[in-house]
Amino acid sequence: MSHSPLVSVIIAFLNEEKFLAEAVESVLSQDYPHWELLLVDDGSTDKSTTMAKEYEASFPGKIIYCEHEGHSNRGLSASRNHGIAQAKGELVAFLDADDVWLPSKLTQQVSIFKKHPQVGMVAEASNYWYSWNKPDADDVVIPVGAPQDRVYQPKELLYYLYPLSEGAAPCPSGLMLTKEAINRVGGFEEHFRGKYQLYEDQGFLNKVYLRESVFVSASCHNLYRQRAGSIVQWVHADGHYHHVRQYFLKWFDGYLQQQVEDRGIDKLLKKALRPYRHPKLHYLTHVLPARMKQLFLKKNLMLLK
Repeated sequence: MSHSPLVSVIIAFLNEEKFLAEAVESVLSQDYPHWELLLVDDGSTDKSTTMAKEYEASFPGKIIYCEHEGHSNRGLSASRNHGIAQAKGELVAFLDADDVWLPSKLTQQVSIFKKHPQVGMVAEASNYWYSWNKPDADDVVIPVGAPQDRVYQPKELLYYLYPLSEGAAPCPSGLMLTKEAINRVGGFEEHFRGKYQLYEDQGFLNKVYLRESVFVSASCHNLYRQRAGSIVQWVHADGHYHHVRQYFLKWFDGYLQQQVEDRGIDKLLKKALRPYRHPKLHYLTHVLPARMKQLFLKKNLMLLK
């Protein structure tokens, strides 16, 4: 890795005129100067297309506007892959179009790569940002759900992190990867579209966990905007969460069969799939006992009152 590697920042956007400028300005405010910004338009129909082109005109060679052929909409994963294909940097960082970076985000993560040149990805905590439109709301910093400030070898993080384990997964705006690592795992899975987009980052991350060494950082230099109408809220509100989760788990099961044999990971996956493959048994052995325990505790609390 060069002394001051170029970082390719990728912002994929679709109709984000309300937030895109704030995201771009947070890149312009970085104290690390060696970056390029690729603004990947996923077929926007609002003013965000014009905004992105104006940024390109104002920062020629530094900010690059790109789109799919025919200004088509191909989904977030395809848009990120489109940006990756054009990226010139040794390192690649993703920023969601409605999120914001703090000024030292790139500096801090580049320094980790210099100290740990063997890693393919750096993942940091994220600030779940509620106060952007509710000043009285409390923001919550959620660290990556594994012991902090250490390197994990391939496969290790699957035993710590969602969706196969319980620990909080990193958010895309908290990541930085080598372009080589992204290419080794084959980029993002473009079939995670529509409601399945809920798991598009998990599809990519689980491929990285399998193959690459990862540094989990305790730092937090990104604001993850919490807002109504997000894909997370939409899928949960429509009652599609378990259908989408099952889709991901079945895909990952098939992917593992082609990639690696690991009894421990197979065990984790079978456990995650059990509620869908054996719903009645899962209800009797897990759901019902948990509900009975809750009722028992509630009854005892009422008696104590």
